[in-house]
Amino acid sequence: MNTTKGTLARLLYAKSYIEGEITLTSGKKSDYYFDCKQTALHPEGSWCIGTLFLEMLKDTDVQGVGGMTLGADPLVSSVTVLSHLASRPLPGFIVRKEAKGHGTGRFLEGLGNFTPGMKVAMLEDVVTTGGTLIKACERVRDAGLEIVAVCAILDREEGGRENLAKAGYDLKSIFTRAELVRLARA
Repeated sequence: MNTTKGTLARLLYAKSYIEGEITLTSGKKSDYYFDCKQTALHPEGSWCIGTLFLEMLKDTDVQGVGGMTLGADPLVSSVTVLSHLASRPLPGFIVRKEAKGHGTGRFLEGLGNFTPGMKVAMLEDVVTTGGTLIKACERVRDAGLEIVAVCAILDREEGGRENLAKAGYDLKSIFTRAELVRLARA
């Protein structure tokens, strides 16, 4: 087993995985909640996440990374910093939930580091139905960037992968729920 992946599984399980009934963003009820921000904002967790996302993207022609605020903010930051250290600098952007009501009025922050047509990867913490991620992808395309990869920490295996495929995106995830629980308990 990849030691970084095993370390991340244990951190996620300890800090971010909560069992109990919860209502998700999609409105669905679930018997667990995954609050990835707790791990993504932890020094070792951030390093593991950035390292594993960079590993996922190593054979992909990608020129930057981004994702929907707030869940992707620490993911994007981790990848951009580690990409610089790895001499493969990938700038980042953040997709707002609503267009900024003043200034530029944009949905995307960080576009000054990009030019139209650049190839980017979308990063997400958790994918359930994929609805939020698909909306973010539409905003990124509307801004003139080309999405060449969609990566998540956790695929809940509740239709998100299939919905993303219908929208033209292939989801790559570090974990599924079953894999995360199995690795964390190993």
